[in-house]
Amino acid sequence: MQRGAVIDDLWMRPLKHGYTNRTVGDGSVVEKTYEGPDAGLRRAREHTLLTRLQGKLPVPPVHGLDNGILTLGFVTGTPGQDLIDAGRAAQVLEACGTLLRRIHETAPSVLGAGAQDAGQVLVHGDFGPNNMLLDPVTFQVAAVVDWEFAHLGDAVEDLAWCEWIVRMHHAEHRQALDRFFHAYGGPVPAWPVRQAAMLARCAELELFCHRWESNGPGVRQWQERAATTAGWQE
Repeated sequence: MQRGAVIDDLWMRPLKHGYTNRTVGDGSVVEKTYEGPDAGLRRAREHTLLTRLQGKLPVPPVHGLDNGILTLGFVTGTPGQDLIDAGRAAQVLEACGTLLRRIHETAPSVLGAGAQDAGQVLVHGDFGPNNMLLDPVTFQVAAVVDWEFAHLGDAVEDLAWCEWIVRMHHAEHRQALDRFFHAYGGPVPAWPVRQAAMLARCAELELFCHRWESNGPGVRQWQERAATTAGWQE
């Protein structure tokens, strides 16, 4: 799914860890251009949600939406996956658990009128250390980014996907997931339920890639990742 970015403004640089979209920044602002299927819907959803979440959750400040580009304020922080790679998985995942609880306790009405289905919560849709910026000393969350897939749903979607990110990309730190679930503080769905949620998300991303580039490398990548996920044991 990763795409290269052609930068017209020499002062703007691609941000580290960008994947689906073209995201560039200059240390003051970040500009996000949406690519792939449903780009307009994803852009509108993220713009609306980030605007409504100001002061409720740690999210980047919104500067505006113009010519299809969402402009956000630059947030200082270290990407969670970099801190995990530096050996601080326990601290990062504890921060993830605490923050995810706050997300799930946020009133679903931030998604718009009528978003009040019983038993459902605000789901980030791509939650994990990959979308967290943290203070590298205190591990306080500076910002949660990339809300374009947010929706009303089941809490297990975010719980399972954060676990998937760790198992897939930081397998040597999977024992630290205990800190994540403990910090979340709520009931942890059984492994078969979490694994099913992981596989469902892999299938969604395979379809996303298929719509973008039929039978392209992204499709094969998600097929391979789904096969790997299906073989995991708790």
